Amino acid sequence: MNRPLDPGHPADFARDRLLDVLVPTRNRPAELAVTLSGLAAQNSPPGFGVVVSDQSDDGPSWAEPAAATMARVLRHQGHPVLLTRRLPRRGLAEHRAFLLEKSRARYVMFVDDDVWLEPGAPARMLTAIQRLGCGFVGNAVHGLSYADDVRPETHRHYEEWSGPPVAEQVRPGTPEWDRARIHPAANLLHITERLALGRDEWRAYKVSWIGGCVLYDRARLIAAGGFDFWPLLDARHQGEDVAAQLAVLERYGGAGILPSGAFHLESPTTVTDRDVEAWEVILADEGR
Repeated sequence: MNRPLDPGHPADFARDRLLDVLVPTRNRPAELAVTLSGLAAQNSPPGFGVVVSDQSDDGPSWAEPAAATMARVLRHQGHPVLLTRRLPRRGLAEHRAFLLEKSRARYVMFVDDDVWLEPGAPARMLTAIQRLGCGFVGNAVHGLSYADDVRPETHRHYEEWSGPPVAEQVRPGTPEWDRARIHPAANLLHITERLALGRDEWRAYKVSWIGGCVLYDRARLIAAGGFDFWPLLDARHQGEDVAAQLAVLERYGGAGILPSGAFHLESPTTVTDRDVEAWEVILADEGR
């Protein structure tokens, strides 16, 4: 039997660091272990921090043996790890706001608890955001069970940035909003295969929003409001990441990055109450 797991120390996250990875989780001990294993497989950047916040109905997912072992592996490699609980649940946006408050890093990467990142993915995203100078970059997730389901009609929504991303106001009903159609299933994987990128090559493309794995310039995310809109929402919502990204896009621009090293575990959702789209509430509140 393994020994009790030290949850870590908030003081380790009150100092400057290049990158913190923020992982919200609920009722997914096996999936969380896979997500953490992907982080432990990264060779760079050195010393990134990891914050996991759990809202499970019973004990925390990070205390289960597989997830606890991966947390210990990360610490053994020199990564500070903070394991927290955030109860009672007040919704996805409040949970992300809580995680964001824990970090003082230059960049923060939100990774869902059902995403595995291949080696090199965070380093590639860091290179991209530093070169592009925008508010966020993202790796949309691949669903490999759809690898043989090619949907060429979605590929027309793929458009690369020819230079640094510029600020955009993206709203429903516009062609820009339809960019999100390239992200479901394995559409982005098929586009990447068509591009036949060489080793160490990557491309930045235009997005409306990205789910699953997004790297933010933390200061710019906060300046755009972060997730502080959560009190406006019923706890039963989704689309909080969309609302935050629309605000960052409007001020600083953003991009998707190919190749994506993010793979969706395709587990059943733990967010079963989705009565409200957060971005609809926020846009209505802003009168736009």
